[in-house]
Amino acid sequence: MASQSSATLRLRYVEQAASDLEQNRLRQQELAEKIEVLKQEEALLADILKLAERYEGFADASRLPEQMQDEPEVAKTKRAPTRSAKRHSASVKATAVDNSAADGAKGKSRRPLLGDLLADLLSQYDEPRPAKELRDELVEKHPDRDPTPQVVRNTLESMVAKGRIQRHKQQRSVMYTLVKTGATGDAS
Repeated sequence: MASQSSATLRLRYVEQAASDLEQNRLRQQELAEKIEVLKQEEALLADILKLAERYEGFADASRLPEQMQDEPEVAKTKRAPTRSAKRHSASVKATAVDNSAADGAKGKSRRPLLGDLLADLLSQYDEPRPAKELRDELVEKHPDRDPTPQVVRNTLESMVAKGRIQRHKQQRSVMYTLVKTGATGDAS
């Protein structure tokens, strides 16, 4: 009798292990598919960022591509837009609203660019500053501006790519300083 119950128990363990292995394989397949989708979204976002950096310096809306002036191409397509495409669509619409508001205010001065505000903040310091502190100071000095921490980091990285500021890594922290134009370098 004990032999039969041990065989039954062993059979249950084998069935449970086989079931667990099958569930594990299915989960791995799901995760592999999600990774592939995330890689595609990452590529799309990288393309969007490149386009945004390319047209960042244009102040005149007539010089922007046709898509930026009217409505985003994503909205014109027949397929359902992805989550990242929806974000891009919203940012393009916000840019269009900002441009039309600026065009309507002919007598008023335009709002300074986020990069210019961050450069002004960095010019007040000789030591490197983290993005979080810069954002906090920006929100304090310009309450009408409330960029997300990611927007501030992206803007700072864009300025690094353009050579306007320098990035400093200290352990796991990333800090930024303004590039001094016309100053002689330190003899280190």
